[in-house]
Amino acid sequence: MTQRIGLLFCCITRGLPCPPLFLLGVTCHAVVGCSLLPGLEGSARLWHLSSNVSHYELGSCETEAKLALSLDFWTLSSENLIAVLPVDPVKENYVRKVKNCIFSIAFPTPFKSRVRLVAVSKEVLEDILDLDLSVSETDDFIQLASGEKIVFGSIPLAHRYGGHQFGIWAGQLGDGRAHLLGIYMNRQGEKWELQLKGSGKTPYSRNGDGRAVLRSSVREFLCSEAMHSLGIPTSRAASLVVSDDEVWRDQFYNGNVVKERGAVVLRVAKSWFRIGSLEILAHYGELDLLRTLLDFIIQEHFPSVKVTEPNRYVDFFSIVVSKTAQLIALWMSVGFAHGVCNTDNFSLLSITIDYGPFGFMEAYNPDFVPNTSDDERRYKIGNQANVGMFNLNKLLQALNPLLDPRQKQLAAQILEGYPVLYYTRFRDLFKAKLGLLGERKGDDDLIAFLLHLMEKTEADFTMTFRQLSEITQSQLEELNIPQQFWALKMISEHKLFPAWVSQYLLRLKSNTNDSDSERRKRMTTVNPRYVLKNWMAESAVRKAERNDFSEVCLLQHVLQHPFQKHSAAEKAGYSSPTPSWAKDLRVSCSS
Repeated sequence: MTQRIGLLFCCITRGLPCPPLFLLGVTCHAVVGCSLLPGLEGSARLWHLSSNVSHYELGSCETEAKLALSLDFWTLSSENLIAVLPVDPVKENYVRKVKNCIFSIAFPTPFKSRVRLVAVSKEVLEDILDLDLSVSETDDFIQLASGEKIVFGSIPLAHRYGGHQFGIWAGQLGDGRAHLLGIYMNRQGEKWELQLKGSGKTPYSRNGDGRAVLRSSVREFLCSEAMHSLGIPTSRAASLVVSDDEVWRDQFYNGNVVKERGAVVLRVAKSWFRIGSLEILAHYGELDLLRTLLDFIIQEHFPSVKVTEPNRYVDFFSIVVSKTAQLIALWMSVGFAHGVCNTDNFSLLSITIDYGPFGFMEAYNPDFVPNTSDDERRYKIGNQANVGMFNLNKLLQALNPLLDPRQKQLAAQILEGYPVLYYTRFRDLFKAKLGLLGERKGDDDLIAFLLHLMEKTEADFTMTFRQLSEITQSQLEELNIPQQFWALKMISEHKLFPAWVSQYLLRLKSNTNDSDSERRKRMTTVNPRYVLKNWMAESAVRKAERNDFSEVCLLQHVLQHPFQKHSAAEKAGYSSPTPSWAKDLRVSCSS
């Protein structure tokens, strides 16, 4: 095994493909204003508010005002997008091939049945949207969050993009069931884009119905907020509404079509542009539009890059490469598998978006795949870093038509540096998870040794690191692991566990000015006690389908504080071994 580990790190340092043990695998348009709205076709209604004042127009005293208690003076704006980026001239909402634009105007389709608000993020409402929590109880908010009404200043848009899906160019994709409502500028001066997911058909719906179901919507609401609390860049979820409308889904693509309930998540992000946003323009030779979109993205979201700089696209690419490497390393540090790492699901801002068949690894397994439709295991957790490099290469291919030969060479060199960027961040994160301070020879081997033991014993990934954060050095020295540390007890059954403990304790002694209590305190701030394991989400979904949203609420509260022990969570077994009924659960790709 020592030889295997040594070979592994030799490969890493030279940027060569690695075996799966270490989870690496680094193998100008006219301004379109609100006057457009009356002539647009759509079934959602527009709020005409008599005295709306945009945050763009507010003075400094007013921007420091208290949270809004209603939506009466709360506005969105689509102007920043459509003043620069062209909109599809076809106003009718039907499925079609769209060319030479970034957006199509498309209104949400309201539900026909009763709509119920079942979850809301207080933090998103108050810290991002400047809304008092009480606003979520109003009919106005529920109508906004379900797509029934459109607030003043909003022109609902569906984004045109393409992408490589499972390694193959898929052509036009786009927002097939999502509507971008507009941009909100909050009192901190931050711009946030609001989007409804599951809100009906758009020109990009292909053969879909434009809806999302309760099952997948609960999972997205919970996971996006949980990831934020774990410190991982992500889109956010403001609210979840559910209807009684019937939506038919073949959940596991096995011919078993069942009736489910439609739901909508109101989600927010600084931007929803993704690699596929650029790919489709390069693919169809729309190079002027590609340049326009790139300059817009750089101007809005990459302040360190000067839009007048000749090398701006290379500088932009360098940042995306670095931040993508960091994002995937963060995913790995909490055992998160995205499930569908297509280029259309990779954000240009390097945030986690488009939660589909994701999963948090339970028993440690580099081959963990959360997606029932991924038969070739392309997106297994141990291949995510590889996929990141594949996707960045597709981004580079999209940029190449705008680069001169020297810039192409620079960009290629930047991409070649991705494995080192990724591994450096990965190593730093896992050293922190083990409480290691400073740099010592053998740290890489120590991490790989533990992961090897975890793989062989199928120990729980999350709880192994958490219990190492809670157990004392004296308890480890005795090699008599108390039953409460059940994940460590599983690993202790391996014959090489004493050797690893000996190396680990020796390494801890080299931590300068450190104590065992400080080490444990430090480790509990980076090793969560709770993540959204599949069985937990499934349990909440099953209850939600019976109109019992109590576990959705419980999980939301627990996952907002993943590093703190929670009595209700302990009672629910959230830090216990996976229950027997959930051993074979897999995540559906249907949503």
